Amino acid sequence: MLNLRIVFAIIIMSSAFSCQFKGEKTGDYAYIGGEIINPKNNSVVLFNTSGKIIDSISLDKNNRFIFKVDNLHSGLHSITHGGEYQMFLLEPNDSIMFRLNTFDFDESLVFTGHGAKKNNYLLKTYLLGEKEAKKLVRYSKMEPEAFKAFVEKRRQKQLDDFNKFLVKNEESEFFKSIVEANINYNSYADKEIYPFAYFGNNKLIHIKDLPEDFFSHRKNIDYNATYLSRFFAYNRFLFSNIDNLAIHKFYENHPYHSKFDRHAMDYNKYKLDLIDSIVSDPIIKNNLLKYKAREYISYNHTEAEANELLEHYLTKSTNEEDKLYMNDLVSSLKLLRQGNPLPNISIVNYNDTEHFINSIITKPTIIYFWSSNSKSQYRNSHYMVDKLKSNFPQMDFISINVNDNNDKFWKNIIENYDFPTINEFKFKNSNQARKTLAVNYLNKCIIVDENGMILHSNASIFNSNFQSTLDDLLQKKHLIVTQDAL
Repeated sequence: MLNLRIVFAIIIMSSAFSCQFKGEKTGDYAYIGGEIINPKNNSVVLFNTSGKIIDSISLDKNNRFIFKVDNLHSGLHSITHGGEYQMFLLEPNDSIMFRLNTFDFDESLVFTGHGAKKNNYLLKTYLLGEKEAKKLVRYSKMEPEAFKAFVEKRRQKQLDDFNKFLVKNEESEFFKSIVEANINYNSYADKEIYPFAYFGNNKLIHIKDLPEDFFSHRKNIDYNATYLSRFFAYNRFLFSNIDNLAIHKFYENHPYHSKFDRHAMDYNKYKLDLIDSIVSDPIIKNNLLKYKAREYISYNHTEAEANELLEHYLTKSTNEEDKLYMNDLVSSLKLLRQGNPLPNISIVNYNDTEHFINSIITKPTIIYFWSSNSKSQYRNSHYMVDKLKSNFPQMDFISINVNDNNDKFWKNIIENYDFPTINEFKFKNSNQARKTLAVNYLNKCIIVDENGMILHSNASIFNSNFQSTLDDLLQKKHLIVTQDAL
């Protein structure tokens, strides 16, 4: 899924900032300002509603900034700093201020200033949706009728709470549409994801047996809501909805009781065809095409299969930058085929010593990746590796941080969580290395043998079948002995 979060920590700023808003006339402009605690660099980058850069804003000596956005178009803007991403709603005459600590982005999320109430409420609905999404696996064990009733009851309560907020706070129609979209599309996404979790691949044919009104929400969908094109809830729905719609087409050309195969070529082509037919907005269409094609191409397919889907994708996308990216991805993956040597990129260890990665591989090795900006991911990945180490003592594990920030942020995390420093590295050139190794997903790992030859270029240590996959790979290479052989 497109990885997209609204993360803010907002507090009242000093009077030196607040006075700058006094005496201004109203108009099509707004102010955004704030303070960065423990900054990762000396600037923040502000983006408009289309995701285009408005400006790179330098921090002052107190790590603060303030910026006037002229010719403002109301909508979801964003700021990035050191790899962190924050989205917020900006409308004419807003003056939003915030303070954030790069060491703890997920705490004390409060807006202040004119426009604060609406952003606080939007943040509240976003975090609630994120919290509920994490429970979806548990909820999906409900029977279909009970699940639909549960999701609808939850959605209606959130809408009722929002209406109570509006009774006390006069806000724009645009803001109302944003919050309602966040509530609705998160619920719609849960319904679209449900069949995959409830039936599983073996029985997904029974999606046709769901209650007649299970997908009644589909009559309310706008596939061309440009103002939501960068909104997490909307994209979460679109991604799962396209997957779901393509299932029906899949079973038109596969035996009735066959196991569903999400990696089937025709299924993935159906998804691109659907996107092309039902989405006309170029931003939304090209984004969906890119990510759905990448999902397939990044999997461990043959070179011919990757090229076949790439050609299908290229006939539909109109974004030249995306096309170049996908061509480069396929080229990178050709070098990462099973049996090829691992590209010999430069990495730097905790003690600032540079190595070529192949020079430190002496045993079968799992290379996994993490980002300083994803706390849950780097904690969970190191936890999973600790378990794998005890089950596969004959293997080495190389941990690589993918960020290009100041080293102190990477090292602080290692120290704070007591990660063993001996196998902790970062890329010397992050952008180039991520491209070479096709690190499009943080959960990806690469498995190589003792000679640095690739056994698997796109595994995931979080996959429930990972340990059996690893067993199979090592047995084929005669790197472990099965119990049957003892």
